[in-house]
Order: sequence, then C-alpha cells, then structure tokens
Amino acid sequence: MTCQITSSLRFMSSSPAPVVACRECDLLMREISLLPGKTAVCCCCGASLYRNVPESLDRTLALALAAMMIFIIAAVYPILGIEVQGIRTSTNLIGAVRALWDQGMKVVSALVCITTILTPAVEITMLIYLLLPLRFQRVPPGAARILRIIQGITPWGMIEVFMLGVLVSIVKLNDLADLIPGVALWSFGGLTLLLAFVTSYFDPQQVWAHLDEKSAGGAAV
Repeated sequence: MTCQITSSLRFMSSSPAPVVACRECDLLMREISLLPGKTAVCCCCGASLYRNVPESLDRTLALALAAMMIFIIAAVYPILGIEVQGIRTSTNLIGAVRALWDQGMKVVSALVCITTILTPAVEITMLIYLLLPLRFQRVPPGAARILRIIQGITPWGMIEVFMLGVLVSIVKLNDLADLIPGVALWSFGGLTLLLAFVTSYFDPQQVWAHLDEKSAGGAAV
C-alpha cells in the first residue's frame, strides 16, 4: 500500500513542511505525514520517496548487531569441507580469497574480497556506529557522512551472489567427492536473510529526521 504525494504538495502552505527531492526525476515536493507501514511515492514518476516503518531504527540496530556476530562466524569458520579417498580439506572465506589470488585469478579474488568481506563488514559496522548512539539520543561524529557512505556502498554487498555460487559448486562437486557443509555455510545463509531484513527496515529518511532534530537542538553532526 502506498500513499501518493499529489502535485499540490509542491506549493508553499501556511506551515511549510520539509522538502524532499525524488531520486529518479529530481522533483521537489513537501513531505506529508504517513500512517505506519505506508510509503510516499513521487507524483511524477512513481518512485518510492520514504516510508513510515514502525520502530525502524531499533529494529535495524538489533538486526545489524545480530548480523555482525554471524558475519564474524561466517568469515572465520570453514564454509565447505571436501573428502576424497579419506583425505579431507576445508577452507573459510578468507582462505578461499587467498586461494583464488595464489591461482592467478587476482581480479576474481579482489571482487570476492570487496563484495563478500569488505562491503558487508563496512556496512554493518557503520550501521552500528550510526544507530547505537542515536538509540541513546546522541549524534555520533560525522553521522551525515556515514549515512551517505552507507547508502552508496549498500548495492556493492553481494553475499547472496556468493551463496548462489557456493550452491552451484556443491551441486557440481557432489558426484566427485563427499561434501561436508561447514558452520560458515549456514551462517552465510542466515546473514543473507538478516541483511535482507536490514534493507527492508532501514529508512534513511528517519535517520535524517533524527539528525535534523538533534542539529536544531544544538547537537553537532
């Protein structure tokens, strides 16, 4: 369900509301109050502008803390074990990146490292850095810059693509060797779900509203 912003919102009213710009067509409109669970869309192109997600920041913070713990497990513990003629080998995510590098696939190794390790780690860390102080009514230093970075790097996190590649490998290798799923494999599955929920609950518009409120009260962003 969406709440359409009409063209009348583009004009000044007796009590001007904050102005929001559409990311798709750059149309400037006045914000309106939304009922819980509703979404405001652009009256020109229909793009989503902002949402009213109940307890958005608290839910996102809880999910980010859980994602951080699972991410550490996924990065440290073995992803998959292979047993051939009684010889068992296994590797974790960092070992897989190193193996790709040693085999001369440096571009692939760098892409896996950036999209599967660095980007999710930076995104989760920045979310916690941003939302934890806000939970206690404080504004962390550089909050506005951190929020912009989060919005910029989120599309580069591709853990779900990595999971798809692992599953394809399992299917192809199943007839050649005995495969032993590791703790990290299940952790990556859980991490994929958690990050999907983070994307669903996290509303940058609410964070900007909190930052503006604190800035108006004299807090430095």
